[in-house]
Order: sequence, then structure tokens, then C-alpha cells
Amino acid sequence: MNTLLVLGGARSGKSRYAQTRAEALDGELVFVATGQALDAEMADRIARHRADRGPRWITVEAPIELAAAVRSESREDRVLLIDCLTLWTTNLLLAERDIPAAAEALIAAIADAAGPLILVANEVGLGIVPDNPLARRFRDEAGRVNQQVAAAVDGVVFVAAGLPLKLK
Repeated sequence: MNTLLVLGGARSGKSRYAQTRAEALDGELVFVATGQALDAEMADRIARHRADRGPRWITVEAPIELAAAVRSESREDRVLLIDCLTLWTTNLLLAERDIPAAAEALIAAIADAAGPLILVANEVGLGIVPDNPLARRFRDEAGRVNQQVAAAVDGVVFVAAGLPLKLK
């Protein structure tokens, strides 16, 4: 399996599962981060995650240009872990970018990836309907991105309470 999407809710264990899967593979480990340190809490969160990953990992930041990062970083001897598509979708939405076009570019980059690729995303469609237009648009856009990526990858795993469930 060369490409894998790991879905789950917040604090479901999806990122830890994805990291464990990546570390079990041969090759250089590259963490493609989509989060941005826009406040002190997020800066602390990012620092903790970097420390948890340890020195084996190279970090590449790609809050908007994710397809370009996949294209430039993917090699046969590298494992790319993208965490996460949900933050990437948020970044695109807030930057008023064309999300369908960005998703299509990402799908093309996934198809062309030279080495293993693991992508992480939140499943945002299991809760209540958001109470405002922006939140509803976000949920819809994130859901569409997840569907497109799930269709494009070799495997999909849903993680709940730290337990993986193979979907594809």
C-alpha cells in the first residue's frame, strides 16, 4: 500500500496511528505540516508535536501549497506524513482560495507520488449541523476533500478511541 488516508475525530489517535505506520516503513521520514502557529497555544502544540516525533523526522511546512510540497518532497526513499488535511482546508477557506482546484492538484500529486504517502484528516461530518454559514461551508468543504482523497488513495483507516478500523 503506497498511499493511506487516516480519518478520525479530534483526539481519536489518528495522528499517533499514522506516525506509527510511517515509522514502520523504510526510508527517510518527512512530516508535512499544514498547521500554522497563529497564537501561543498553537505554537506550543506544534512544539510538543515536533518533540514527540523526535530527530528521525524532517518537518516541511505547507499550510497552503500542499500539492507543491508533495511533488517536491516525494521520493522513493522517503515516507511523507501529511497532518492534516482538515487544517489545510481551513487555511484555504480563510485565505479565500479555490478549494476544489487545490484538492484536484493534491489528488494529482498523490497519484504521482514516488514513495509512501500517509495523509491524516478529521472526520467532521459525524456531529451536529453547525449553526453558522462559515462553519457549515467548512464542514462541507472538508467532507468533500476527504471523499476525494479517500477515492484516490490505496487504503483508508478510520480511528476511534485509538482503535483502527479498515475502510478500504
